[in-house]
Amino acid sequence: MKNRSRTDLIASILEVTSRGEARKTKIMYEAFLSYMQLKEYLSILQEKDLIKYQGSERTSFITTEKGKHFLNTYNKINKMIATIRRE
Repeated sequence: MKNRSRTDLIASILEVTSRGEARKTKIMYEAFLSYMQLKEYLSILQEKDLIKYQGSERTSFITTEKGKHFLNTYNKINKMIATIRRE
């Protein structure tokens, strides 16, 4: 796996949480993150209102509307870059 930028890591987390409620373990494994990375990024994403806790037990996360907008924009930019590289 290539080295991923902070933006790539954030998008990976948002991708997992956009598919429905996700616990820390699920996010960690599906986004290929260490526990230390996970803690750091969950804190940042909550602070920036890109993800939020789901439910009263505060064990699962979901992507907020702002997070979905970020992910959508990220994916559009990646598609444009891929198109440019093919030319």
